[in-house]
Amino acid sequence: MVVGSGPNGLAAAILLAHHDLDVLVVEANEVPGGSVRSDFLTLPGFLHDVCSAVYPMAVGSPYFLSLPLHEHGLEWIHAPLPLAHPLEGDGLAVALHRDPRETAAALASDGEAWLGLLEPLADDWHAFAEDVLGPLLRWPSHPFRMARFGLHGVRSASDLLRSMFDGEGARALLAGCAAHSFLPLDRRPSAAIGLVLAAAGHAVGWPIPRGGAGQLAEALVDHLRSLGGEIVTDWRVDTLEELPPSRAVLLDLTPRQVIAVARQHLPDRYLRRLGRYRYGPGVLKVDWALDGPVPWSAPACGRAATVHLGGTLSEIEAAERAPWEDRFSERPFVLFAEPTRFDATRAPAGKGIGWGYCHVPSGWDGDLDEAADRIEAQVERFAPGFRGRVLARSVRGPAGLEAANPNLVGGDINGGVQDLAQLVGRPVLSRDPYATPTPGLYLCSASTPPGGGVHGMCGYHAARSALRRTFGA
Repeated sequence: MVVGSGPNGLAAAILLAHHDLDVLVVEANEVPGGSVRSDFLTLPGFLHDVCSAVYPMAVGSPYFLSLPLHEHGLEWIHAPLPLAHPLEGDGLAVALHRDPRETAAALASDGEAWLGLLEPLADDWHAFAEDVLGPLLRWPSHPFRMARFGLHGVRSASDLLRSMFDGEGARALLAGCAAHSFLPLDRRPSAAIGLVLAAAGHAVGWPIPRGGAGQLAEALVDHLRSLGGEIVTDWRVDTLEELPPSRAVLLDLTPRQVIAVARQHLPDRYLRRLGRYRYGPGVLKVDWALDGPVPWSAPACGRAATVHLGGTLSEIEAAERAPWEDRFSERPFVLFAEPTRFDATRAPAGKGIGWGYCHVPSGWDGDLDEAADRIEAQVERFAPGFRGRVLARSVRGPAGLEAANPNLVGGDINGGVQDLAQLVGRPVLSRDPYATPTPGLYLCSASTPPGGGVHGMCGYHAARSALRRTFGA
């Protein structure tokens, strides 16, 4: 039994079904997928991604790579560039290329330092991913490489970037990747998240699914059903007593929901530990229906799957510090994508869609339209005339995101803070963080290692724990 059909819940269910177990997944929403869904959020015919949209960790996931998802209709689209980062100046941008050496060549004197950091991780990505996308309290399969990665990754992004690079281009390019950590860039281990995402861009790209994010969820669901698994939607679980008898229950829920549904089944000491779990900043996301392509000043931005809008390292530092000081930045760091550049199926002919999001204080409940205007100002800064292309927009803050998916507590899409303490002890410090003290009850959400991102590895490791502890497999 799996409660929740996000990518981790589906990954867990698929692995259990692969072992010839009868698997039932229950989902509170009308459609499975958690935050991996698509919908018409603005105008008819404009298909937007509800939350997650670009998938370096999915295409690079050791477990997802082992599944025949292409047989269930999943097709990855790779833009010419995984990532672009415009800087001030007409047409000026730095870009992450699939080839690390092509990236390095554009970074002048910082090129060799870039290669020294990223090339070893990208060259052996699949082995590296096996180690980095799992619990930290275990012996890695490649200890020397992980030790070298750890020496850099354990640092703050600010410290690493200022010590390794002299130019603003390299600093900004990796700072944007590190900002995906949701941490202030002067806090450890923000560097680790930046290095992993940049290495993934070199190794496997930052692709999008043709037809929208929902295609990834549909492929996972179809594969589960092909193995005999069952999914029931519109079933909100308030207590474990509502579930039919089963040998194991895996909860694709964050600690707050686990406490609510399983309080009577867990010892008080464990409940207190879960109650101390910390959530991070939230997200404010804007989706646009567009009357044509975004008019970027820098041509590289029109060739990239994702565009980071934040300017220099110092600007990004200031923007990412604001949510931790309970402020909404006047000039937020914006993560932006324009899927219709590469997938014309998502909008009517000649039209387009775009989305952008920034980090805000947890549970922020300010003026959504004013916030969206700030995001649009950042886009307009690097794409003059953008506002003239907007036909309609949909704005959702932390409350709206959490209402659609209760796992997004306060708008936190990472399942909780990913600082050093909660990378190692996620959600509690344990050699097997997926197993609870209650036999047969397991956790498999992004609040377990390796944390946020659409990779399914939390579910994979939780299912392995269940197979070992409960089923003896």
